[in-house]
Amino acid sequence: MFGIDACDYIFIPTYYGLDNREAQVAMSNDDILGDAIPQEQQNYLRQFCYQALKMTPGGRGPQFPGSHPVSLDRDNLQLLRQRYYYATWKADGTRYMMLITIDGCFLIDRHFNFRRVQMRFPCRHTNEGLAEKTHHFTLLDGEMVIDTLPDTRKQERRYLIYDMMALNHVSVIERPFYERWKMIDKEVIGPRNYERQHIYQSRNPYYRYELEPFRVRRKDFFLLSTVTKLLKEFIPMLSHEADGLIFQGWDDPYVPRTHEGLLKWKYPEMNSVDFLFEVVDDRELLYLHERGKKKLMEGNRVVFPDSSDPSDYSGKIIECSFDTNNQEWVWMRTRVDKGTPNDYNTYRKVLRSITDNITEEVLLNEIHEIIRLPMYADRIQSDSKAHVRRR
Repeated sequence: MFGIDACDYIFIPTYYGLDNREAQVAMSNDDILGDAIPQEQQNYLRQFCYQALKMTPGGRGPQFPGSHPVSLDRDNLQLLRQRYYYATWKADGTRYMMLITIDGCFLIDRHFNFRRVQMRFPCRHTNEGLAEKTHHFTLLDGEMVIDTLPDTRKQERRYLIYDMMALNHVSVIERPFYERWKMIDKEVIGPRNYERQHIYQSRNPYYRYELEPFRVRRKDFFLLSTVTKLLKEFIPMLSHEADGLIFQGWDDPYVPRTHEGLLKWKYPEMNSVDFLFEVVDDRELLYLHERGKKKLMEGNRVVFPDSSDPSDYSGKIIECSFDTNNQEWVWMRTRVDKGTPNDYNTYRKVLRSITDNITEEVLLNEIHEIIRLPMYADRIQSDSKAHVRRR
């Protein structure tokens, strides 16, 4: 997406055939989705992911191989001047990769565990008729959000796909991001929509998309010249929570694990670190990871809600923001989706981001200067014209 039009981006889920369902139970990002699979099958699928991402398995056991952004600070902010970036909102959902095979569709969580969900992903149709084949070993990256209808307050899960790493057994991680992003629509979303429309018009539907556990769409990315609208108009009207922005290099390959060129900016009050919290002999301890081992963070303390017993959080991963006035961490939520705390280097980068305090005003002023650079001015103009022609 190149401009921001209200009709394009307000996520209002559509409901089909809910009469025969039970009353809806409140949804949470912590809900476990899908069915467990045999360990042998999981090991086999993990190997494919490593191959598609051109990685060798680490020596510390299975680790989630997906790309992770780094916090925006005064130093890496300069990357926006050196390379061509687009922006998207940072959804406050649950991170999953998705692997599609003819044997099933699998959600891959941060523990690098696979669970099977009932979803259908036909391949792109030919000139005549519907596709005869479904995707086989297509690997995607994205996040699961919970959309809430503003009028009825009904909830619906939606998987936002923002990257593709393999298409039918073929790795595409070395292609530039803008090509991979276009492939999501052409190869995955488009064929689903085409077939679904055909089925709805059929007298004898052979598949019921409306009974799938969640909806699927491609996540939109925006020109840097529209970031003000993204923050002021787009994010406030989303039907799910968002806590900042992601800046994606438009020409970048897919980089597994930590990607120093993939930048995240959070609203200052939402900058956070994931600690392991333990209570040992009445001492409240915070740990991070360093070289695969627990690292005790001496001198750091966390404050829990008034009515909470700290021992209830012992042994859990807790996400904390930093209170600069009192120089202490404040509990935000317990991360049941994570099995390990942040790495110490991640902690340092978040702390640097907190110290640099890049407010919304500072960010927008910087971007206002950046988009005047020749590299941006020329490409923004050509991208905008291309978007108008496609319309």
